[in-house]
Amino acid sequence: MAASTCYRCLLRASSVSHKPPLASTPSYLIPSTTSSFSTSASLLLPAPPPKKSSGTAAIPKRGEKQLVLIKTKTRVSKGKPPNPGERKAMRKRIVLSNTNALEVTGMQDLNEDTMVDMRLRGQVIGLPGSLGASTDSVVDQLRAVEAFKTTQGWGLFRRPGMLIRRESVELGKLLAGIVGEGEKKTIRRVYTGEKGNGKSMMLLQAMAMAYLKGWIVISIPEGSYPSSHCHTSIPSNQLPKAHELTIGTTSYSPLPNTSPTKYIQPNYLASLLARTVRANRRLLSTLSLTRTHNLSFPLQSNISLDRLANLGANDPDIAWPIFQTLWSELTTPASETEKRPPILLAMDGLGHFMRGTSYRDADFNLIHAHDLALVDHLMTYLSGTKTLPNGGAIFAATSGSNTPSTPTLSLALKQAEARAAGTDIPQFSPFETYDQRVLDAVKGVEVVKLGGLTREEARGLIEYYAASGAIRQVVDERLVSEKWTLAGGGIVGELEKGTVRMRI
Repeated sequence: MAASTCYRCLLRASSVSHKPPLASTPSYLIPSTTSSFSTSASLLLPAPPPKKSSGTAAIPKRGEKQLVLIKTKTRVSKGKPPNPGERKAMRKRIVLSNTNALEVTGMQDLNEDTMVDMRLRGQVIGLPGSLGASTDSVVDQLRAVEAFKTTQGWGLFRRPGMLIRRESVELGKLLAGIVGEGEKKTIRRVYTGEKGNGKSMMLLQAMAMAYLKGWIVISIPEGSYPSSHCHTSIPSNQLPKAHELTIGTTSYSPLPNTSPTKYIQPNYLASLLARTVRANRRLLSTLSLTRTHNLSFPLQSNISLDRLANLGANDPDIAWPIFQTLWSELTTPASETEKRPPILLAMDGLGHFMRGTSYRDADFNLIHAHDLALVDHLMTYLSGTKTLPNGGAIFAATSGSNTPSTPTLSLALKQAEARAAGTDIPQFSPFETYDQRVLDAVKGVEVVKLGGLTREEARGLIEYYAASGAIRQVVDERLVSEKWTLAGGGIVGELEKGTVRMRI
């Protein structure tokens, strides 16, 4: 009987079967079970690693949450990037005219009569001089000394103007009585108050009145802005500011033969001379050198004072001796042959002058602000140690937004306010450390604390807003009372924000 299993199949099975290899046998000695030409070897390799997700996640199951992060493409700017300092110049620029604003008819200009007229209290009067028409206009002079600030809203109206308040009329009468037939006076005053009460505006009004009277004005502004009217040799980041005197951003060097050691700031002084000669060129060009000065460089004997100031503005290395020479000529007592005008010193941000600085001496000790030559010069006249022979005024103002912590100055000003008001004088705290140099600098200074506007003055200001087209509401007693109350009792800065700048 024939077998059911084929003999050839049994032979193939016996030839394929083999004993299992020992554990000690290397893997490369084990015979392969596949042919060399077989494609089944790739199936025996380990599985490849899973591929990363391409960004599109699978649909989550019901009841499950899945975080999907989609990469956004970075936008490539195709425009030209701004030049260095261009953004800051745009942010700090001063716009003094708005052609879209309505022109206020019947608006008077500031002059020697209107600055002392109490009947104009509560009205807005314009600063004389058309913009850009002449470098001798009061507006251009105020721009040169950086009296305008970016927070004062000049670009909302057709032309720059200022509100005549009670303190403005008193200021005009005060300046009118400095130069008379008798002895010439030197007025020292500090304006204080809350933020937005118009302290810097009072300094601006004082400088405008001084320009109209033919005075020399030297100003240390609280902040600065790049202006085309400033000298071209002074970079925009070195324009003089009050806080730059103390925060360590300008060059300084010790002044030889001084004890205790004083320090000068050449670049700061050069920029200050450039602004001063720009604002007072018409008056300085009529004055010439009358005294002999011991300088380390040759100087023309009859050089005009504007050319003298330009020498220091162009060369910071000689800025300090030029400043001393200029000040010595301006404070020379006037005679019948040589006339010398009064001087107005204006300092905004007084707190920066009354503290320690970020500068260090040779022993790496912090330098006090009064050890800086320029600050020491200013404090000499603010304290009353020296007076102006030809008459003048030293006005200073504190800042409510950009001021350092100066406990000594704050207490000294509060004590002066209490003496003027006849109230209890604040005493020194035993837990505080006070600076005697600061107390001596403001000793005997008249302190004027500015408050809010009265309702009549606020109404005049709001009517000016309406006449300029800034507001379209009917100006009545209800609107004036509402805006005056919301402005914290007539604070000028808050009144402008709530009336002109705010849009509902």
